[in-house]
Amino acid sequence: MSAAAAPDWLVQLRGRQGSPAAPARTATDPVNLPMIRRWCAAMGERNPAYLDEQAPLAPPAMLEVWTMRGFTPDGSGGAVARLTGIDEMDAAGFTAVVATNLSQEYVRYLHPGDLVTQQVTFVGVSDQKQTALGPGHFLDYRYEFTDQRGEVVGRMRFRILKYRPTQVAAAAPAAMKPPHPRPAITADSAFFWDGLNQRRLLIRRCGQCARLHHPPGPMCPVCHSQQWSVLEASGRGTVHSYVIVHQPQMPGFRYPLPVALVDLEEGVRLVANLSGVGPEQVRIGMPVEVEFNEVEPGYVLYAFHPRAGG
Repeated sequence: MSAAAAPDWLVQLRGRQGSPAAPARTATDPVNLPMIRRWCAAMGERNPAYLDEQAPLAPPAMLEVWTMRGFTPDGSGGAVARLTGIDEMDAAGFTAVVATNLSQEYVRYLHPGDLVTQQVTFVGVSDQKQTALGPGHFLDYRYEFTDQRGEVVGRMRFRILKYRPTQVAAAAPAAMKPPHPRPAITADSAFFWDGLNQRRLLIRRCGQCARLHHPPGPMCPVCHSQQWSVLEASGRGTVHSYVIVHQPQMPGFRYPLPVALVDLEEGVRLVANLSGVGPEQVRIGMPVEVEFNEVEPGYVLYAFHPRAGG
């Protein structure tokens, strides 16, 4: 799309390139050990440098965590200021999201007591791109994170592709329903997917230290042994954490989609879709049980539903 042919909304949006994309946001709390511990527990991170009570370091990947909002829209019950370009593209009909991309740069480790401020700059909007789902534009943003002294501690680039849905998919007959997304099956994970086809939930067990680990990899993450066997899990567990997915939407799923991190009785965690429960009913600690669904002939997936009596 040439500049001369650009619609008014796009010209106006490009006039805001280089300007703040949202108000600066300072973390509600300074970097602290309790939040570091909880993040490490949720992510399975065991690096002692992050858990040292005397001089802990914050994991670099927590960079954006410190400035994230709370459970209310803005962390205090007020309205949320959306990034520049989102509302403008929604108004122009580009209401759906098909892809996002994010990269982070870490300048220095954060320590307890550091107070992080986030500033976002609107980098720009691309020319119109054509996708199989409809025409769209990339929106680009640059994040800069500073400490209480104003020194840069990290940077982030965020890109999102918003598109205008075509009417073809909605009008297509059932016979043209897109196939369900398939996993990338490797030699290390083939046993897991074979087990699902047999309606069995199999977890990899180290042949040397007997530790269970999932997702499966080429060796034990603890003792590095490449010897292994499998354990058939009971399929019972509890919800450790969860998210409700609204965007981006993929064919084969119903939205909003509850996705949970499930603690199995055997001591490992699995990411799984939740079924038989509405988004507003999901809770941390909810007892759940595995189910197996043949989404396509010869292709079985697992999910978890609330356990009877839970």
